Amino acid sequence: MDVVISEPTPDQIKVLPHNQYVTQDHISPFNVAPSPLDQFRTWFKQAAEGGVVNEPEAMNLSTATPNGIPSARIVLLKQVDSTGFVFFTNYTSRKSKELEANPHAALAFYWREVHRSVRVVGRVEKLSRQESEEYFQSRPVGSQLGAWASKQSTVIGEDDLKKRLEKLKEKFHVSEESNGHVPTPEFWGGWRVIPDEVEFWSGKPSRLHDRVQYTRKDDGWDIKRLSP
Repeated sequence: MDVVISEPTPDQIKVLPHNQYVTQDHISPFNVAPSPLDQFRTWFKQAAEGGVVNEPEAMNLSTATPNGIPSARIVLLKQVDSTGFVFFTNYTSRKSKELEANPHAALAFYWREVHRSVRVVGRVEKLSRQESEEYFQSRPVGSQLGAWASKQSTVIGEDDLKKRLEKLKEKFHVSEESNGHVPTPEFWGGWRVIPDEVEFWSGKPSRLHDRVQYTRKDDGWDIKRLSP
């Protein structure tokens, strides 16, 4: 069933009944993994294998200023390790400036095709320079040049980016199609979100969803079922 909308007035849209969520599995504190990172890896593999979910690595990243003003955007998850969730970005961007000033973040994954969602809240840390270097050098040359060319989150003229890109090709003696070396910018690197809270959501009919919440404690994780 498609989403149905009505427009009672020219300046108003109302969303009418939506699809019913149906997942075959049942999650509870008694059948999930002891660690939320292990549970996430299981769900992510199921979403990613065979193209079941389109771009399962897309996640909403929310940051906030020290005064509590939030901002959110979609970024791509690049790694899940034993500590947390990793993404890469420009360290002069708005998101990085907010993380520097207020080192906490929230993530949200929504996998529509399988009616699952994961929510993460935690502390952040920068990756080591070596980790950022290793990932940057694994990227296509075009993406490497793009990282250099973009002064992320700053106002830009219509042709500025194209001009910068051409100058960088000359500077590094490369093109998007070549395999030349592009050094890793000092202003670019990775962030890791270290979770203190992780929630797994599994959609069910009549909005009676399964919700399992992990909360960090000194010696591990406290796992509870939440009301939908």
